[in-house]
Amino acid sequence: MHEEIRERIDKIHENFVIIDGHFDLLMDVLEKRELGFKKVIEREHLPNFIEGGINIIVSSIFIEDIFLPEMALRRALDQISALYEEIEESKDKIVLCKSYDDIMKAVKENKLGILLSFEGVEPIGNDLKLLRIFYELGVRIIGLVWSRRNYAADGCYFSKKEEGKKGGLTSFGVELIKEAEKLGMLIDVSHLNDEGFWDVINIAKNPIIASHSNSRTLANSMRNLDDEQIKALAAKGGVIGMNVCNAFVSDNDEECDADHLVNHVDNIVKIAGIEHVGLGFDFCDFIRAKQPEKAEKPKRKTFDVIKGHKNIREFTEALIKHGYNDDEIELILGRNFLRIYKNIF
Repeated sequence: MHEEIRERIDKIHENFVIIDGHFDLLMDVLEKRELGFKKVIEREHLPNFIEGGINIIVSSIFIEDIFLPEMALRRALDQISALYEEIEESKDKIVLCKSYDDIMKAVKENKLGILLSFEGVEPIGNDLKLLRIFYELGVRIIGLVWSRRNYAADGCYFSKKEEGKKGGLTSFGVELIKEAEKLGMLIDVSHLNDEGFWDVINIAKNPIIASHSNSRTLANSMRNLDDEQIKALAAKGGVIGMNVCNAFVSDNDEECDADHLVNHVDNIVKIAGIEHVGLGFDFCDFIRAKQPEKAEKPKRKTFDVIKGHKNIREFTEALIKHGYNDDEIELILGRNFLRIYKNIF
């Protein structure tokens, strides 16, 4: 790397607010705390965040299939409890953010700010009253589904089990959006199928986000947004977070790198403008490494095209090489999501 570019990247990562809009942090934290470990975030994750210059992490509350349906609520509460314990153990380094003011305070005090999001609303089942409980605990972003069906909506693809035809939002899903926006929660459409996406566009009153989705034009996955969806989301003032999973970067693994990830930025900027792109890296290699190898080999191996938060300067370097100036990079790395957060909570 040319020394001048390296210095520019270092300056950007030292001075700009950098937000990763989606990371499965708490699932890992809870699993390790159940094994007796303490200060999991401080010991295992914080050094990578610091090296990458991350200020704010949006930590998903994700419930694995094995805990559904009976254990979903308990597992979600256990994850949040684990976070509160982690903050108590590392109070000088980590803070839970429930508002825009909390975010800016965390940045000023040089602490890692953590926002909470649902990745699927399975923890509340079909009981809308539980939404306020999670709001009070700190959840501010509502990803309606993971890639499976729940009481609110259908995911963007299903398991190999036989199911009926996919559909859009249920009546419960409609009421959920209304109540979430009333409380001051942000709606996230990543993982929704197309029918559900368009229902959210028509029902939501506030800006919405796709926290970890790319451009379907460049990688033909239902997890990505097509050009019309990108236009519609931008028209509502929303932001799309760039995802490092190879399946969402390119249909060809030889093209799965930071440069091709920035091609998705280029496409979204061309369609909707620079104000509608953010980061939602969804780093998962550390999770895949813990999973046993399946007897049936997948047709395509899944991997992250950037290897963790400590290496996100590769993304910034690619932005520079694609011709983005510092003001535009600042928007992408965090300011666009900050605008949404300030507007909602």
